[in-house]
Amino acid sequence: MDIVNSRKIVWPLLVVAGGVVLFIIFRGEKGLPSVTTVREHMAAEQLELGDPIVNSVGMVLVPIPAGEFQMGTPIPKSNPPRHLTSEIPQHLVKITKPYYLSVCEVTQQQYQKVMGERPWAGKPLVRERSNCAATYISWKNAVEFCVKLSELESTTYRLPTEAEWECACRAGTITAYSFGNDSTELETFGWYDRNAYKDGGQYAHAVGQKRPNAWGLYDMHGNVWEWCQDWYAGYDSKKKNTIDPTGPKKGRVRVWRGGGFADSALNLRCATRLSFGRVGYRPGFAAGFRVVKNMETD
Repeated sequence: MDIVNSRKIVWPLLVVAGGVVLFIIFRGEKGLPSVTTVREHMAAEQLELGDPIVNSVGMVLVPIPAGEFQMGTPIPKSNPPRHLTSEIPQHLVKITKPYYLSVCEVTQQQYQKVMGERPWAGKPLVRERSNCAATYISWKNAVEFCVKLSELESTTYRLPTEAEWECACRAGTITAYSFGNDSTELETFGWYDRNAYKDGGQYAHAVGQKRPNAWGLYDMHGNVWEWCQDWYAGYDSKKKNTIDPTGPKKGRVRVWRGGGFADSALNLRCATRLSFGRVGYRPGFAAGFRVVKNMETD
């Protein structure tokens, strides 16, 4: 069986167990970033905390340093458009403890190893391949994944807080994107409507294929929206700075970040919290996640 794409013919390898095809691995395609590659992209402040680590399901995680950053978007001079109202006012956030963050979004193979299920199977806007980002993942299932992985490894995995996510995405920058303000550079760093959905790639792509940010994190812009711990709520205009925020105690929907393969460049900015300002918009085809591993410090 030949699978033909615009560049080449690749040969699939079927992974079978008990007579059931679990995954199709396509030879000739780029694999997940190696530890060596990831380390080459890490910043000095990360390397002071240690090297990348690999867990039991093949995830590579890097240390994210404690520190402070400006979260959100500066208040514009004129009335802010709808998509910016959820991102203002910009405010100082302090993260007091370092943590590990997976350099890629959770893949289909990793999710199935831990959860024993494939919620994306047979659904629209999906490409079923081992290294494609897992989609159709509810917030509750993402949390359950973290619980089960924690039990497997006798450690603590969890979803990132919204503040931890934006801190990691910015990687020390203050621009709209982790690489600057020019959205035309997005094609180098992520999958979005221009180089994916509108270009025939109407599915979550294999992770780690684009350039990482300055902290060695891949796909922070685009591919799939990523769940965070927090309930969604507007920022408190009275608070000028916060320490280790975790969001409100209750709410209607959970926060997700990063934008997806069907989103415009506007929705892939570091500060973006909603798709075009739509609070309740959480389509399954775009829903994925990455994980935090708590770091033991002296």
